Amino acid sequence: MALGGAIAIGAMTAIQARINGVLGVRLDDGIVAGLVSFAVGLGALALVILCLPSARRGVARLWLGVKERTIPVWMLLGGACGALTVSTQGLTAGVLGVSLFTVGVVAGQSLHGLVLDRIGFGPAGVVAVTPGRVMGGALALAAVAISLSGDVLASAPLWMLLLPFAAGIGIAWQAATNGRLAQRARSPLAATLMSFIAGTLILALAASVSVAVRGVPQTLPHEPWLYLGGLLGAAYILLGTFIVAQTGVLLMGLGSVLGQLVASVVIDFVWPTESGPAPWQLITMVIVAVGSVVVAVPWRRR
Repeated sequence: MALGGAIAIGAMTAIQARINGVLGVRLDDGIVAGLVSFAVGLGALALVILCLPSARRGVARLWLGVKERTIPVWMLLGGACGALTVSTQGLTAGVLGVSLFTVGVVAGQSLHGLVLDRIGFGPAGVVAVTPGRVMGGALALAAVAISLSGDVLASAPLWMLLLPFAAGIGIAWQAATNGRLAQRARSPLAATLMSFIAGTLILALAASVSVAVRGVPQTLPHEPWLYLGGLLGAAYILLGTFIVAQTGVLLMGLGSVLGQLVASVVIDFVWPTESGPAPWQLITMVIVAVGSVVVAVPWRRR
């Protein structure tokens, strides 16, 4: 069930990437698009928490923990990586397409997830480096190598490929950090709210700089679906906060990558960018699926 939740997280991430990518193109400013997405998610979470007494108590415990310094400041910064993710979506996904955007995220999530599990940073504690986990990470990186073959590197600027890689690293760190914060506050909703508060503040500062340099973006689009990215972000961050303690960072990352690849292939075929979908998308999807199974299967250890 936890692996299925991770796959659902990936599918929502892919849909959010396309929505925020289109919003970034419409506004001609990916950072402002990220701010709009985070602000919508923050508003939705605030309404939900106001309606749930248990969630309000969780927020009170979180505030008390920060005040008494039983919750360290770094646990409150998971939203900074979320801000990087949505900004990267707005800057690159509308140009590269969701599938190629996912390529960089695969590499970042796989490598950093393996490291975070080994050092015990996530809420699941130290997760041993088993042959299955190494093979799963290696298969994910092999999928990245296949996707970067051909003319991909020649047709896309290097910075557009490096930003999704950085976002993948951030996604793994955010999942681990939010999971630990949820344990301390005993409330996944409170941890998710804190993540959105931090991300919104950071994006507000970044958007102010962007507007000062590039000017005020175009008028906000009128289509309601362009503002659903924030709701999807709130949903998958909350879901990840629940399940990361059961799966570990790497397995959740690979499961979400599988969901991203499946959804991104469907999106890029139904709603292609100028470059259109490529055959490597199906190959990488199969490789990452095998990698997820290899990690999930229990391995005997001496």
